Amino acid sequence: MDKNNFFNDMQAKFNQALESSPAKDLEKNVKAMLSQGFSKLDLVTREEFDVQSQVLAKTRAKLEELEARVAELEAQLKK
Repeated sequence: MDKNNFFNDMQAKFNQALESSPAKDLEKNVKAMLSQGFSKLDLVTREEFDVQSQVLAKTRAKLEELEARVAELEAQLKK
């Protein structure tokens, strides 16, 4: 058996032992508890946040455009 096969075999056995260990079950349970806790909070995903940021930026640009147009129209009325 050469070194590569030995290390690959050891890694496979270690991974198999880790998968069947109680630590893996604990990890799954902790993830489930955290997911459940986060779902009760009023949180948004990063994707939802980015979409809303883009919508806000477009709305802000449109508002600035409309404010400039109103100011222009007011100036025309004063003449």
